[in-house]
Amino acid sequence: MSVLSLLDLAVVGREQTTRESLDGTVALARAAEQAGYERVWYAEHHNNPAIASSATSVLIAHVAAHTSSIRLGAGGVMLPNHAPLVIAEQFGTLATLHPDRIDLGLGRAPGTDQNTMLALRRDARSAESFPADVAELDGYLRGRTTIEGVNAYPGIGTNVPLYILGSSLFGAQLAAKLGLPYAFASHFAPAALEQAVATYRAEFTPSEQLAEPYVIAAVGVVAADTSAEAADQLLTAQRRRVGLLLPPGRTVTDDEADMVLASPQGRQLLEMMRYTAVGTKGEVAEYLRSFATHADADELMVALHADGVAERVRAAEIVAEAF
Repeated sequence: MSVLSLLDLAVVGREQTTRESLDGTVALARAAEQAGYERVWYAEHHNNPAIASSATSVLIAHVAAHTSSIRLGAGGVMLPNHAPLVIAEQFGTLATLHPDRIDLGLGRAPGTDQNTMLALRRDARSAESFPADVAELDGYLRGRTTIEGVNAYPGIGTNVPLYILGSSLFGAQLAAKLGLPYAFASHFAPAALEQAVATYRAEFTPSEQLAEPYVIAAVGVVAADTSAEAADQLLTAQRRRVGLLLPPGRTVTDDEADMVLASPQGRQLLEMMRYTAVGTKGEVAEYLRSFATHADADELMVALHADGVAERVRAAEIVAEAF
């Protein structure tokens, strides 16, 4: 059976304040810790009022201070948005405060729209330096800097484990070349899952961090105590996806969202959720076991599609009970 973990975007529900959402991240992490999950990761997104995980390292620090054993990390930090030295200092500080509990997943996408990317002072070509930036960051954390005379304090020698995130062959090939674990974003970009995992496993080269390939596959979950509850939560999650098509600040009614979902663009949005387990404990368990085999995954990273904190916590408990 695959290892089980959680991806939490600190979603701000329709009737929630941001503070309530952030309190919910703590509640969810505590529930995951008690239920035996391996880790909880938080993803860097910007300029999205429905996601409160933009300051990823700050959120990790807060949750780590309110939990005791579960691993916490970024899933991920969008490295081209940042100087590798700054990320090494941030996660080196986290690892110093919370030894053997911190992960650092790295992606090369901006995690936002074009205008916000510019506001982040991100050059449109910065993704091209992603492999070199990963090497620079790894050097800081392992105490083998690639820039003479420059070290990360804190950070040097903390050996925070790195993970490469991706949804294409690029990330799979880079993770294989560097000998790092590979996390595939199949919860929203399902198309290349099988090919990417096969490529990663075939091309993997052992490293100081990792002797054998290790695959994390993300999967959506809508889990509830009844099938009717799960169906309602799924519809709410699908309607929220319509917001991805809108400019920041724009909203739609449920009726308008349903009209969009029935359109060709809506079907594309629904395709993003292709890998989603929906239903009660038994239904979710059956789906996740099948998906783990399909994805050839060593670990499943569950993204819970529930609007409220109580619903997300209950869903996490149901998934853990299923496993």
